[in-house]
Amino acid sequence: MFKKNASVPALLKKLHAEYPSPECALVHESPLQLVVATILSAQCTDERVNKVTPALFKRYKTAKDFAESRPVELESLIRSTGFYHNKAKSIRGMAKLLVEKFGGHVPQLMSELLELPGVARKTANVVLGVAYKKAEGVVVDTHVMRLSNRLGLTGETTPEKIEKDLMKIIPREDWIWFSHAIIHHGRRVCKARNPACPDCPLLKLCPRNGVAV
Repeated sequence: MFKKNASVPALLKKLHAEYPSPECALVHESPLQLVVATILSAQCTDERVNKVTPALFKRYKTAKDFAESRPVELESLIRSTGFYHNKAKSIRGMAKLLVEKFGGHVPQLMSELLELPGVARKTANVVLGVAYKKAEGVVVDTHVMRLSNRLGLTGETTPEKIEKDLMKIIPREDWIWFSHAIIHHGRRVCKARNPACPDCPLLKLCPRNGVAV
């Protein structure tokens, strides 16, 4: 049952203290690499993606390289991330559109990013926030979905509705930081199974009072 958090400003203040400068866990050196890594991260851990991308980015350096990649070869490099057929198709389609419409460069507008195959709001928000420092929305992944409910920030269950709720209660200047902070907290403390509630620095501000369901 959803329990609304009555202390959002205090919660954000505590989160800032615990995670003042959280960074994106996906290792990348360019907006293009970030798009590819984020596509690969669907239903896969960032740790696994980071093990795959060094060889991938050594083989394919530009959007044109990805667009012209042989499906079998690309799939073999990303196989361990799961759903590699669909991911390879999305990456090749995304790269082809970058070449055909955007000069091989990753666009900086939400509307244009959403045109790319394999790119939905989550990926677009990651790219805009991390690569371009633009706060157009809040990244909602599985950690953000879980913790936003546990912490009483939303009672919604779909990424789109959760994002809308978070955008209403979190200051825009915190949108980019918030997702990274929550993701770090979800991995370290508020895990899906066996969350470490007694050791959680947010316990006193959590409406569930340590009952993480």
